Amino acid sequence: MRWLKWLLALPLAAVVVFNAYIYGSILTYRAVAPHSTAFMQMRMGQLAAEKPDVELDYRWVPYEQISVNLKKALIASEDANFAEHGGFDWAGIRLAMKKNQRAGQVRAGGSTISQQLAKNLFLNESRSYVRKAEEAAITAMLEATTDKDRIFALYLNVIEWGYGIYGAEAASQHYFKRSAAQLSPQQAAQLAARVPRPLFYADNPKNRSWRGKANVILRRMGSATLPEGD
Repeated sequence: MRWLKWLLALPLAAVVVFNAYIYGSILTYRAVAPHSTAFMQMRMGQLAAEKPDVELDYRWVPYEQISVNLKKALIASEDANFAEHGGFDWAGIRLAMKKNQRAGQVRAGGSTISQQLAKNLFLNESRSYVRKAEEAAITAMLEATTDKDRIFALYLNVIEWGYGIYGAEAASQHYFKRSAAQLSPQQAAQLAARVPRPLFYADNPKNRSWRGKANVILRRMGSATLPEGD
């Protein structure tokens, strides 16, 4: 029976070790830029088979060197209450759960910027309640240990913007041939509109829904509330 107890304890031990690793990494990322992320590694592994010519373009830049226009555009697009909430948009989560129940599967996530960052740093794009639970635990650790400016800086620097394109600087250079610090309001809105479906929009550059969403974001940017310090 002892072997059975050990067998049952192994999954719990694995969860504890994994979360201890994540907690230590989060503390490190408060001062050090990630070398890469779990999402980058997963995506580049996929592309190695599907599009072997794609190379990783990930360029870290300090928070202060990213245009306020892009910061406002992403707040307006992805998480209007980012500056105020503790990592979770409960109204958005309830709405997503209702949508998932109607669909009979996990489609909507109601994810905040903090939750998206948790997924990008440590998880993958699978949709399940187990993964959402781990995402929630990581989000709580991020919010408990890291200030909003740093969370936003990490997010801006690691999210996907196209095939092999990660972070504001790489995206700005790729799409507009200029630095992230120089983005105009219109350019920032166009980049923010790509975030939910970056590969789809990369394949469909004239997509009307993308352009329409960019215009909506542009109108909302004036009321976007940034974290204290901006």
